[in-house]
Amino acid sequence: MDLGFKGKVAIITGGSKGIGYETACQLVKEGAKVAICGRGEEALNKAVQSIYASTGEKVLGIQADVSKKDDCIKLIDETVAHFGSLHILINNAGTSSAYSFEDATEEIWEDDISLKLFGAIHCSREAVKHMKTNSGGSIVNITAVIGKSPPVSSLPTSATRAAGIALTKAMSRDLGKYSIRINTVCIGLIRSSQIEEKKWKKTASHLTWEEFSRDPNHDIPLGRIGETSEAAKVIVFLASDAASYVSGTSVNVDGGKGAVD
Repeated sequence: MDLGFKGKVAIITGGSKGIGYETACQLVKEGAKVAICGRGEEALNKAVQSIYASTGEKVLGIQADVSKKDDCIKLIDETVAHFGSLHILINNAGTSSAYSFEDATEEIWEDDISLKLFGAIHCSREAVKHMKTNSGGSIVNITAVIGKSPPVSSLPTSATRAAGIALTKAMSRDLGKYSIRINTVCIGLIRSSQIEEKKWKKTASHLTWEEFSRDPNHDIPLGRIGETSEAAKVIVFLASDAASYVSGTSVNVDGGKGAVD
């Protein structure tokens, strides 16, 4: 199936590793022109080189901290200056920030909201200006299933992710008249460096990854932790022409674990 990415320009925030990196690889393979951003210059350069080594295609790497409005503007402007247009924005930047309500300080709250919520708002605001000139576009906000059903001690992440889900629906209603689609992918337990370091190696290093992934204590109906490529495929679909009549929706990528659709 031709997903319609040839000639399209895409930006992925938080694209130097994990789901963002894998999404960049898949978009490049589908023919898109891709820019990725990250806060760390070393990790960003490594990702650009790695994508070229695995796909034979170059991506544009832009060092940017999307928790800062000026960096969001720079990211969009430099991408458009380099490629000439913009059709797709994937707001993926974010880290885990899980505390109890009493332990989450004001600074922790402000940092999380600036990165996950205002990062998406500022990048989207700038991207929409260019999408309108292209007679449409696609924005995919990466959130999390805990935004729908928060577990214990998951603040402020669960609150900012819930805000991201609501933002997606509200934006889709406002921007549909410009043929701009906005959807969100709600991530569950997906393999990442954080899960490997904090959960697997720290608490169950005696197990292989396969054994840890399939531990029944994870309570995942599909019986295992998801891979980054599986999340990236859903993101790529929603960004593509194959999802041309899909907007304002949230899709759980969690192996069936989420308590809320």
